Amino acid sequence: MTADTHQHTFSGNRLDRAGDRRGDPDWLAAQLRDPRATALALWNGQPLVTETQDGEVVAARLDGGLALELAGSLEPVVFLGLSDEGPVLAIDLEGVADPAQGLLLGRGRFADLRATVAALPASDANLIGTARSLFDWRRHHRFCSACGRPCQAADGGWRRVCPSCHAQHFPRVNPCVIMLPVRGDQCLLGRQAAWVKGRFSTLAGYVEPGESIEEACAREVLEESGLTVTTVHYHSSQPWPFPSNLMIGLIAEVGDGEAVADLAELEMVRWFTRAQARALLEGQLEGLGTPPKTAISHHLIRYWAYGGT
Repeated sequence: MTADTHQHTFSGNRLDRAGDRRGDPDWLAAQLRDPRATALALWNGQPLVTETQDGEVVAARLDGGLALELAGSLEPVVFLGLSDEGPVLAIDLEGVADPAQGLLLGRGRFADLRATVAALPASDANLIGTARSLFDWRRHHRFCSACGRPCQAADGGWRRVCPSCHAQHFPRVNPCVIMLPVRGDQCLLGRQAAWVKGRFSTLAGYVEPGESIEEACAREVLEESGLTVTTVHYHSSQPWPFPSNLMIGLIAEVGDGEAVADLAELEMVRWFTRAQARALLEGQLEGLGTPPKTAISHHLIRYWAYGGT
């Protein structure tokens, strides 16, 4: 397994995002009116899913015209891109009443994304994750950060414009380093008290202004375990729509010293040999486990445990 061949959950976009064309209002309007257009629906962050005749869980697709009617305006609509079958949209539904029990009765059910994503096709997971991140950004940027006036959607939901002061606002991705500290034949895993009982995972933290990825990795490992990073190896990255992070996966070699958990963030840290890490991944250490395969942390541990360096 190498970094440039590994595709994580929420990656794998197959659409042409048409970023060079979606800023043209006439072109965008034509895509929204295209009779081939289909749409995903999210309600309070939960995707509308359905099951195929084979029992496969997939994202439910609505007719584009119906979706625009349900949205009521272009404010809660995102143009995700173009597929071979036509334009793909997403609509953001809000409120306390479940639309699957009302206007969308019989078209599927709204499901918790974390609990459902492992069952979804990779392309559906990517589209849902993209839509969820954009909708979260929209809800938190209804007003202009420069003058406080209401903003308006533009570029198919990928830009917000203030009609008062003309400021432009774009979606932001939060870069996070997520790393597996290793020393010889051991790796260090940590545990937060809020996690599922017995779960151990890699260390992680946000990249701060003025930091490189390597510097952020070294700082976070030092803060959370007291260990000094000597070398950083890039593994892969994962978009993580909770709400809009980019997880930058690393293997961090550390020097000698005792690992001590920062109790403000971690309940404990623990060393695992490669053999123990493999047993942990396969559920052979009673009462202990790793994050699911949908998380990059699982794959960082697996990569190293089965011979990666």
